[in-house]
Amino acid sequence: MKYNSVFDIIGPVMIGPSSSHTAGAARIGKAARNLLGKQPSWAKIYLYESFAKTYKGHGTDFALAGGLLGFETDDPRMSKALDIAKENQLEIEFIEDSSAVDHPNTARLIIGDKEESIELIGISIGGGKVEITELNGFELRLSGNHPAILIMHNDRFGAIASVTKILAKHEINIGHMEVNRKDVGKEALMVIEVDQNVEDGVLEELQSADHIIQISKLVS
Repeated sequence: MKYNSVFDIIGPVMIGPSSSHTAGAARIGKAARNLLGKQPSWAKIYLYESFAKTYKGHGTDFALAGGLLGFETDDPRMSKALDIAKENQLEIEFIEDSSAVDHPNTARLIIGDKEESIELIGISIGGGKVEITELNGFELRLSGNHPAILIMHNDRFGAIASVTKILAKHEINIGHMEVNRKDVGKEALMVIEVDQNVEDGVLEELQSADHIIQISKLVS
């Protein structure tokens, strides 16, 4: 693993007890909230392997709840997040799943409200770092450590070019980009990590680009 600073080694400022099980879980929860674009009213959270075995003792449950509420990893309210979720009419169900997964600290979140829902898989890779590996059935690799734009689009000629042209016009540098599709000519998902948070006006311009269906963003 490549470390960019001493803080990557000692872990993030956080409410304990564990950077992997608490800080990482909180960041997975917050990524899900950001991708939905609002606080959900319900969540089903499937926990695997190490997460499933120790989630209560290591605070993974309240950390995921805190992330869904939008809390940062060092928010003093984190340990009370399950109670705060109930106060905010956020119903959370935790499910211990025995299915095989590639990483022991894996969670699958299905969250939403009366209008819409999303499903994602996140893993906590240590030191508070996370990766989002699947979104609504699309495989991806999203670190959650950089601002990102997720663009659902029709798999048509010119869709990618229209997006990159707009980003270049606004001098937004792309750090990482990948495109996944389920089948030729169907819906595809463009994942773009950038060097700075993208303003809403740019997102509106992207939304009007050729063949774009829906846009979400993650802020750093």
